[in-house]
Amino acid sequence: MTPLEQLGVTIPIVQAPMAGVSTPEMAAAVSNAGGLGSIGVGATDAAGALTMVEATRARTDRPFNVNLFVHATAQASPAREQAWLDAMRPLFERFDAEPPTVLRTIYKSFADDDEMLAMLVQAAPPVISFHFGLLAVDRIAALKQAGCVLLATATSLAEARAAEKAGIDMVVAQGWEAGGHRGVFDPAAPDDQLGTMALVRLVVEQTALPVIAAGGIMDGAGIRAALALGAVAAQLGTAFIACPESSADAAYREALAGPGASHTAMTRVISGRPVRCLANRFTEWEASAPAEVPDYPVAYDAGKALNAAAKAAGENGFGAQWAGQGAPLSRTMPAADLVALLTREAMLAA
Repeated sequence: MTPLEQLGVTIPIVQAPMAGVSTPEMAAAVSNAGGLGSIGVGATDAAGALTMVEATRARTDRPFNVNLFVHATAQASPAREQAWLDAMRPLFERFDAEPPTVLRTIYKSFADDDEMLAMLVQAAPPVISFHFGLLAVDRIAALKQAGCVLLATATSLAEARAAEKAGIDMVVAQGWEAGGHRGVFDPAAPDDQLGTMALVRLVVEQTALPVIAAGGIMDGAGIRAALALGAVAAQLGTAFIACPESSADAAYREALAGPGASHTAMTRVISGRPVRCLANRFTEWEASAPAEVPDYPVAYDAGKALNAAAKAAGENGFGAQWAGQGAPLSRTMPAADLVALLTREAMLAA
């Protein structure tokens, strides 16, 4: 069985999961068009994830991908969290708002979520992908026993080798260009910041895993390049944000279509983990932030609260507007039409 047959797709295009942006409507549209649609459930609980899985299944009988976050368990640090809230207070005060009194761990890591694991074993979505790390061996075995094809993000050869050793079926090689959260296993460790081209070739040549290329790919030429490097498919995220099926709000869409798309920044201040987004007032503030960022996703509790306060006052410059370095190549059209266009541009056999 070829890797594409294992994924159950006819064209080598994967729509990135993008928690908070991707929807069952988008995932189903991409899958129905021959690619692999994805939903991101890392920021919800088992009940919310099941609702999304069922909503996707109601719209397609083709395989789709369910993505989860496997980050290290956040370590509470009241002193550090209070210092962070104190540092952010002037930002809240611009909008006549108060920062939260305490910060919460707003969602669990899949590594700690027994209810999520039980639900996924029962629901058995065709494909499951991990971001930020790997599950314990027994959990991986349970999902494989349920018949799920397993993917994991890797930002380095070492992470790809760890995925191979753990029994992961395919690796998503995420280059430095990619929008959204960087999938590093340990955000405190040195990061070689490998670009998509170098990373894909390293993983193709030095592991036996099928590789899905991710990062900066926006059109058919990018897909062809990824396949020429030895990837079995290309994963595109930013390319799908402007589709009507995405849940991106009007401000996000406007920013993506404007001159700001040419300026992305890798930042920790929004969520506590490195993430590439459109440069905005939040990323500008990072240079002068006087405190250490709390753990992910604890810091995200403050980031979400600040964005809500700013939006209520008509300011959209503190949003989590994730985008990769290829953002200026974004095009607005329905997801199925985009898949068809990408297929023609890449000269793929549908």
